[in-house]
Amino acid sequence: MPLSTDDLTKLDALLGGADAHVGTLSLIRQQFPGLSLTQCDASDIDQEQPFRIYPRFNVYLVDRSDHCWAITGNPAQATGLVVAHHKAAATSLAS
Repeated sequence: MPLSTDDLTKLDALLGGADAHVGTLSLIRQQFPGLSLTQCDASDIDQEQPFRIYPRFNVYLVDRSDHCWAITGNPAQATGLVVAHHKAAATSLAS
């Protein structure tokens, strides 16, 4: 399921606000049922360049079209998302 411009706008709306939280990820699953969604801490994937950086999350696009999955910067190749929580965000989300 490649990501369209409209899909990216929806992601920006869901994750771009200061009020975005872990519960927002369930909304992403509902909005994008064809994409795989993985959550992690930003430090778990800090060697890759994020596709989008939001106040509380970094988003990486995943391409699983080959045998092994890879991070991609191309929304047309995206088959999944990795949503990485910023450390400060993870601390404030836990409270």
